[in-house]
Amino acid sequence: MKRTVLALLATFALAAPVRAAVDIQEVTSPGGIAAWLVEEHSIPFVALEISFTGGASLDAPGKRGAIHLMTGLIEEGAGELDAQEFAAAQEALAAGFGFGVYDDSLSVSARFLTENRDEAVALLRSALVEPRFDEDAIERVRGQVLSVIRSDLEDPDSIAGRRFNELAFGEHPYGSSLEGTKESVSALTRNDIVAAHRSVLVRNRVHVGAVGDITAEELGSLLDTLLGGLPDSGAADPVPVEPVFEGGVDIVPYDVPQSVALFGHRGISRDDPDFFAAFVLNTVLGGSDFNSRLMQEVRRKRGLTYGVSTYLVDKDSADLMIGYVASANDRIAEAIDVVRDEWVRIASEGVTDEELEAAKTFLTGAYPLRFDGNGRIAGILLGMQISGLPLDYIATRNDNVRAVTGDDIKRVAARLLDPDRLTFVVVGQPEGIEPSY
Repeated sequence: MKRTVLALLATFALAAPVRAAVDIQEVTSPGGIAAWLVEEHSIPFVALEISFTGGASLDAPGKRGAIHLMTGLIEEGAGELDAQEFAAAQEALAAGFGFGVYDDSLSVSARFLTENRDEAVALLRSALVEPRFDEDAIERVRGQVLSVIRSDLEDPDSIAGRRFNELAFGEHPYGSSLEGTKESVSALTRNDIVAAHRSVLVRNRVHVGAVGDITAEELGSLLDTLLGGLPDSGAADPVPVEPVFEGGVDIVPYDVPQSVALFGHRGISRDDPDFFAAFVLNTVLGGSDFNSRLMQEVRRKRGLTYGVSTYLVDKDSADLMIGYVASANDRIAEAIDVVRDEWVRIASEGVTDEELEAAKTFLTGAYPLRFDGNGRIAGILLGMQISGLPLDYIATRNDNVRAVTGDDIKRVAARLLDPDRLTFVVVGQPEGIEPSY
């Protein structure tokens, strides 16, 4: 039965035509809850994407990992239903719910058929508003989290990410794993989990994207039913943080045949006037797979890695430009040197006309492919709201990409790329590298 349900949901999720022209409506429920909606009545299916801003960064002092653990418990029993009964009810309705937590958000995804909408919303409401947090469920999910934490302690990528964040953010929540530590998670009580729920699942932190077989009036009623029982407000936002990047290399010794390196420095805000130029610049540098400058120089010309990439990270309290590369212990030093050289070269010279046009073609051509299902469109609506983008962003985005010039790239490269502050964290047994930390 479960395979049939999942297959049915997947079919509806992908059934919407590929498109980039969507009619977005702003909806406000009678109770004052706002959402963005794209009506699509060709199939009897609705996709909801909900985000509560703040996410794991709202953990109380000394309770790191509480919001992560709480998120894993949301559908482990709610109202009068225990964990098994909740799962059975969800399956019987052919509904799909998903919950996730990140540095700055707690996400809720819901997929359900029109004919089961009221029952599915009632079930999801019970999970959001009336989670049981039964002791047996807490211990079961706690055990799963501790297993992940132990696994991460032996994973080079996880080790690199943890150390990079420690260096950049120190005592700020960004500076530690949102999963918590073995000690912090083991010490969490049911009261801590209840407090975590009250801190983040609140109405003044919610954003909603909805796509599918539902009208604006119906969505307004749904929102009040689904979210109206939540508290108006919860925990205060964490204090702002300025990431620290001193440049150089930090080495975390680890007995593996291949070293991994995470590198980066400060990035650029999503609302900065130069953001699109930085976006295209990153695509040329390391954001377009096999056609990027770093892929050409590090992999194709020298065979130092299977993959190298860069990306812009827009956090609520910090903006980063980060990259990743892995190479054999005796070759990682050369890979790092090439990355540094390209950072310097593009910062001083910009990019070629051919690179610029290829990047713009890639970005504009790939964009419509994102609109390949109700769920993905709902996610895009949600992301637009969280980033403060206007309703017409989908229609104007590619024009903004095309408008970027070579002079824009050169100006922004000189401003954004900072070789002296470029910081590397290397996990492995790298040869020929002197640590700077």
